Amino acid sequence: MTSAAVEILGLGLGILGWVGVILACGLPMWQVSAFIDVNIVVAQTIWEGLWMNCVYESTGQMQCKVYDSILALPPEVQAGRALTVIVALLGLVALMVTVVGAQCTNCIRPGKMKSRIVIAGGAIYILCGVLVLIPLCWFANIVISDFYDPTVPSSKKREMGAALYIGWAATALLLFGGCLICCCSCSQRDDSSLPVKYSAPRRPTSNGEYDKKNYV
Repeated sequence: MTSAAVEILGLGLGILGWVGVILACGLPMWQVSAFIDVNIVVAQTIWEGLWMNCVYESTGQMQCKVYDSILALPPEVQAGRALTVIVALLGLVALMVTVVGAQCTNCIRPGKMKSRIVIAGGAIYILCGVLVLIPLCWFANIVISDFYDPTVPSSKKREMGAALYIGWAATALLLFGGCLICCCSCSQRDDSSLPVKYSAPRRPTSNGEYDKKNYV
């Protein structure tokens, strides 16, 4: 597989990861009701996300409510909001930077500067993966700690929702795609820096033979 194809593959993975982060950010299923003990059979399922919480009835109806106050939210929700929004914006920047420096585009002439721009795009994708991993692991740690805490009532216990798993998958795509872009660009830069040997044109001498000193 050529370096251009690997670069396009890395870009595609980065875009999928970026879309996955946006999807995880909007979904209200960061933590869901845990059906244990007396809550094995219930008529309601509670979903809690970064922007709203939803109550899903057994009849098929669902009611969602946006959080009233930002300052009253727990710190993990506030941090999750901030970091996911930052990642969504950085992902757009990474996309534009990578496209500008990609081998399949002619925005910049081929050379070291073009490779550096692509490496910068890949590094931004890796940074996005690291940033979005913080709220995901924070939420997961809180959910698991509360689940096994005997002082927390069963009605307050939660389980990890689908948004966390989507976010982890998006993180893997961002990290892998960014690494592919950076590695491909670094290898291309190394290949382009190799010395090139030129041979002087052969000129015939006075006796009609070619001078051997012209050979390299």
